[in-house]
Amino acid sequence: MTDGLVTNLPAFVLAVVLVSASPGPAFALVVRRTALRGLGYGVATIAGLEIGLYLWALLVASGFAVVAASEAGYVALKVVGCCVLLWLAFRSFRAWYAERGRPDDLASDQVLPAPPARSRRWAVGEGFVVQMANPKAAVFLLALYPQFVPDDRPLFATTAVLGVLQVAVECCVYGVLALGVARANRWFRRSAVRRRLEAVTGAVLLALGVRLAVSDR
Repeated sequence: MTDGLVTNLPAFVLAVVLVSASPGPAFALVVRRTALRGLGYGVATIAGLEIGLYLWALLVASGFAVVAASEAGYVALKVVGCCVLLWLAFRSFRAWYAERGRPDDLASDQVLPAPPARSRRWAVGEGFVVQMANPKAAVFLLALYPQFVPDDRPLFATTAVLGVLQVAVECCVYGVLALGVARANRWFRRSAVRRRLEAVTGAVLLALGVRLAVSDR
């Protein structure tokens, strides 16, 4: 690596940390999946999100993501992204509605069983779809990566390396988040807490979907 790339890496890492730690579809999905199904499903969700992220990075490096950042491409991805977010919000609200009839056992030791088991591959796929349906990921990477690729370095190879670094940083950030949520798993599985979690998650995903629908970029 050139000195310029090495010098810029701390700024790159800081930008990635700030973006990944901010509330968004990925953040909400990791919290919900870990809280309701446990750490293993949270890790599987993170894996899907980061596979999607690295694919976006490679698309940026190859130039295909320019299409996603174009007006028509952005609108098409925005429609898909809105549908995905609204579907996830609907599922959260549906789960919240189903929990309304349960007694409020927040202060008791009673813990509800985890939701019916699904394959962890399903969690990987869900994370991947959420990431790939997020047009802001393509726009963000197109805006971020060129600032950290020195002129004397090959574009594709350097972008691929930066993508690996971003995936590693996000895995650490979301991994810490999932571990924190998993430690409180019994608390999250109480019916009153689960109701609140589903309601808050649904509201966040709905707000994100609406914001994406009305945003220009």
